[in-house]
Amino acid sequence: MNPLRRSLKRVLPPQAHPDPQLQFWWDWTQWAILLLPLSSFLGGVSVLLIVLVMGWQLFPVLRQRRINQGLAIVSLLMLFSATFAQIPAAAFLGLFNFLPFFLAFAVLSELLRTPDQLRRLTWILVAGSVPVVIIGLGQQWLGWHGHVQLLGIVVDWLIRAGGNPPGRMSSVFFYANVLANYLVVTFILALGLWIEAVNQRSFILKSFPNQRQWLTPKLLLLTGIVMSNAIALILTNSRNGWAIAAIACLALALYQGWRWLLVGVGAATSAVLMAAFAPSPIREGWRTIVPAFFWARLTDELYPNRPERMLRSTQWKFAWSMAEQRPWLGWGLRNFTPLYKAQVHSTMGHPHNLTLMLMAETGIPATIVLVSIVGWVVAQGSRYLLNWHSGAASATDALQTTCDRLICFTFLVAFMGCGLFSLFDVTLFDARINLIGWLLLAGICGMVYHSPEMKPKRST
Repeated sequence: MNPLRRSLKRVLPPQAHPDPQLQFWWDWTQWAILLLPLSSFLGGVSVLLIVLVMGWQLFPVLRQRRINQGLAIVSLLMLFSATFAQIPAAAFLGLFNFLPFFLAFAVLSELLRTPDQLRRLTWILVAGSVPVVIIGLGQQWLGWHGHVQLLGIVVDWLIRAGGNPPGRMSSVFFYANVLANYLVVTFILALGLWIEAVNQRSFILKSFPNQRQWLTPKLLLLTGIVMSNAIALILTNSRNGWAIAAIACLALALYQGWRWLLVGVGAATSAVLMAAFAPSPIREGWRTIVPAFFWARLTDELYPNRPERMLRSTQWKFAWSMAEQRPWLGWGLRNFTPLYKAQVHSTMGHPHNLTLMLMAETGIPATIVLVSIVGWVVAQGSRYLLNWHSGAASATDALQTTCDRLICFTFLVAFMGCGLFSLFDVTLFDARINLIGWLLLAGICGMVYHSPEMKPKRST
């Protein structure tokens, strides 16, 4: 084995796929996801090639899945919408933000089958966040900035001094809110791995009472990653990201039954909310404790006197009026921007709500079908967790079952975090965020498809 292959195997040790025929594609997918945050070209093109070749090979299986048939219906409706759009060229261009990712979801749902695979992807996504966070901290605290390019578009980072918008960390992403969406996912996944490491450490301490090493290297590493992701998320100054991260912490604390974490997160959240929205003079008292960085952002005092056309409520009302005027096929993807500009004489790329954007641009039927498909996957993933049969024969098997359930639950929480984020912003225009969202959903769907309990229903 040559030195390069040995080095690559140290970075990403091989993991056997349940189907040996898919081993090559599984190995390639892992490298693609690892490269994705820093090179959307290398990661994205790799996944696209994997999806195209695997899609051709697995087409007889893919076409039988009812969920894929539903996505095909959505695709047809979007094509009809683009054909009759206000600006067809923009609408057909907008299809690239959806149709390739539908195919990626269908194929990846066949590739991802086991909790071990989801755990591997979780580690890969979390590891990929480390350089992103380091660059972001350098941007905010060390003044790093500039345009970094390698072989043209292979690596292409535009790191703005102080972030974009100024004062808000954006790292290698083009805007702070896009980075916030990415960090919401990696923070949740890192937290899930951290909880798993804590559970494993507790098992070791119970099994070997004389063991005195409380913090393992893995636990120390994950603690640092969780904290750095949290700090970076705070520095994005994204209210949406803060709220979702807090909700995710509460969800994982409830799942684990950790009252101390529930109390801690609840107390911190309540303090910030009291400082922001409590009646006077209670509000003033809390503001002496809580830094203005938090409560002033929630009350929008950091950005006062914003024009009405810049408010989300104004954009949502306009998007809803678009849907009312053309409920069946909408106005066409990417048509919100020119229509909104013509109405208010201000450029706005999207209406800051994915559901409203889809209703306005592709029509209500396509939106309902797509949301129903996503909802079905989440519901089936939740049912799968609730009906999980361990069959553990030993304490070690019981621990493994606990860890497997936790990683699946973490995937669910991470995807739902993406879904909540899309209710207040639309970040799918960044292919990395778009692909990560569909990857999470595919992991959930693949677990459901290939679980022993669901085998009789595989055609669903």
